[in-house]
Amino acid sequence: MPEASAAPPPAKPSKSAPQKAMEKLGLVRDIDLALHLPLRYEDETRITPIAALHDNEPAQVEGVVVDCQVELRSRRQLLVRVKDDSGTLLLRFLHFYPSQQKQMSAATRLRVRGEARIGFFGREMVHPVVKVVDDDTPLAASLTPVYPASAQLPQAYLRKAVASGLARADLREILPPGVVPRGLPSLKDALNYLHHPPPSASQEALHEHHHPAWHRLKFEELLAQQLSQLQAQRERARLVAPALQGRPGGLHEKLLAVLPFQLTGAQQRVAEEIARDLARPQPMHRLLQGDVGSGKTVVAALAAAVAIDAGWQCALMAPTEILAEQHFRKLIGWLEPLGLRVAWITGSVKGKARQKMLEAAASGEAQLVVGTHAVIEDKVKFAKLGLAIIDEQHRFGVAQRLALRNKLKAMDLEPHLLMMSATPIPRTLAMTYFADLDVSTIDELPPGRSPIVTKVFTESKRHDVVDKIRMAVADGAQVYWVCPLVEESEAIDLRNATETHAELSAELDGHAVGLLHGRMSPADKAAVMAQFSSGAMSVLVATTVIEVGVDVPNASLMVIEHAERFGLAQLHQLRGRVGRGAKASVCVLIYTPPLSDTGKSRLKAMAETTDGFEIARRDLDIRGPGEFMGSRQSGAELLRFADLQEDAPLLVAARELAPRLLDEHPEAAQRQVARWLGTKAEFLKA
Repeated sequence: MPEASAAPPPAKPSKSAPQKAMEKLGLVRDIDLALHLPLRYEDETRITPIAALHDNEPAQVEGVVVDCQVELRSRRQLLVRVKDDSGTLLLRFLHFYPSQQKQMSAATRLRVRGEARIGFFGREMVHPVVKVVDDDTPLAASLTPVYPASAQLPQAYLRKAVASGLARADLREILPPGVVPRGLPSLKDALNYLHHPPPSASQEALHEHHHPAWHRLKFEELLAQQLSQLQAQRERARLVAPALQGRPGGLHEKLLAVLPFQLTGAQQRVAEEIARDLARPQPMHRLLQGDVGSGKTVVAALAAAVAIDAGWQCALMAPTEILAEQHFRKLIGWLEPLGLRVAWITGSVKGKARQKMLEAAASGEAQLVVGTHAVIEDKVKFAKLGLAIIDEQHRFGVAQRLALRNKLKAMDLEPHLLMMSATPIPRTLAMTYFADLDVSTIDELPPGRSPIVTKVFTESKRHDVVDKIRMAVADGAQVYWVCPLVEESEAIDLRNATETHAELSAELDGHAVGLLHGRMSPADKAAVMAQFSSGAMSVLVATTVIEVGVDVPNASLMVIEHAERFGLAQLHQLRGRVGRGAKASVCVLIYTPPLSDTGKSRLKAMAETTDGFEIARRDLDIRGPGEFMGSRQSGAELLRFADLQEDAPLLVAARELAPRLLDEHPEAAQRQVARWLGTKAEFLKA
């Protein structure tokens, strides 16, 4: 007898468009819905007499339809006249359905909400929200929330879903007594208030997030974030790393002896902080930050010397080939005379040359490996990787940083990790996104750096700028001219750079003008940079491939075209390419009007200060932490409600409380992180 075939599994019910839209917004759990807070509120709790309406102010009125007709003027319009005891209001609909006309027939009582206009022909509302009511239909008991949504997600659907999620969500107090700052409501009361504020609520306090209910949410969120960072830090502390200690009279001291300059006090201080970390058997996780030109590379070289002296390898990874090559040349100059082998691994190194470098890294013959993302490829093996250095760490994603750490997994060890950034991190940001990092700051520039004067010109003054360049190159100066490069319009921007190169070549007859852009081969880029570095080339027209790492002390004039297109940190990085020698240096920002408010703020900041820490603070003010960090860097926007500038006192309280909560109430701490961050906490472990 033939076997009965198994019944097919029941088909999964297909999801509706609103359900898919909710998932896209991350509204999956009941707690997600409970924490999806309104953007603003509409007041449906009161009725305004028609005669009391004010021009351009939203209001709700109630009246009886006295006339409803379609009028054919320049376009079809539905005109509905509504009357209450105080006066008459005209409702005007430019887009309507026959069902609406039927709904608003004469003698129907309507409740109407919209923005009033008072003109020559009386009071009117255009496309108001209309609801048919009875004489005794009750008013809303609380303000009506308007939620962040999408085109596929109607407000009515979302309001119902949020109300259901709020009712079902487990909002019991997780935190033990005495933890929450005094004067703040319970989490349940805070959320109920914010989703359904009473009519008496201050719209300003709600909108500006100043209400105690908002403070409770911000505190909870900051506490969860601090706890997750502290957990990540403690988990790392349980891991084992090789204890790296240099020998007396060893490589570290030899490097110091051959350097052609004295370290600044700040460089000495941070080098000692790093050396102390490397000597411990727990993995270092340190951020080395310093302004443009503060001398981070030599500190990295000293850290590498300690690791190599202890018999381990070091890898240095940079985001671009030009930056990686700058490091490579400096490190070879300092370390090869001391007998070290430095390997070079990038995407452009192919064939036998690549195989030779891979073998040198795998055998341990290359004590230092410098390169780009290619360093973290599976084919790249290390004999004993003790220290990984990541330059411009914000340019690398979480997965890439993890891949570099995994290079030592076979030995059940973690490499020490030193991350470098020329974009200083404002204190409040360091206390949140980098709470699990030790931060070393080089807050002193090497002597001999010339001050940089920044000047801002409109596009109409471009010819004047070219005249200044002619005078500068005649005097022996070297000049950068930077054209913006935006991915969406790369071909257009490349044409702009090519045209600018042709124009300057014609204007500066007798002086070499070079062109550098992202589409050139690595060999061509290297050849152009070599000419500029040697002084054989007077002007370098470039896209932003020269943003970081390029070091030509004789270059004393930087022109940035379409400066309004650049971010503040990027402008500061570009400006840092000049002022590296003894010559007085100038940075010229050319913009095309009209400027947005953000554009004005950026250019104003550039003209007013050359302090990278102040630039970073202003950049945080302009962009907010999410944009400042970038989603690839932070893994996700980890703070939805708290404002790092305004809520610094709550951040300090959360930071102080986190260790005590983790030590004394570990289960409560874990539930707090799960409630607020869910899977986002994983991003903090890289």
